[in-house]
Amino acid sequence: MRFEIMRLDDLDGKAVDSTVVDAASVKQIVDLAAATGQRLYIRPAD
Repeated sequence: MRFEIMRLDDLDGKAVDSTVVDAASVKQIVDLAAATGQRLYIRPAD
């Protein structure tokens, strides 16, 4: 399964950039975002 991960702006919550990754990569991206304080929106990709 593939997921779209969007990094959100801290001020207004709008998507700054996005990437589509496989399920195995999601944990690494979430761990990095948590360590740096980034906000993410994750949803299944088509």
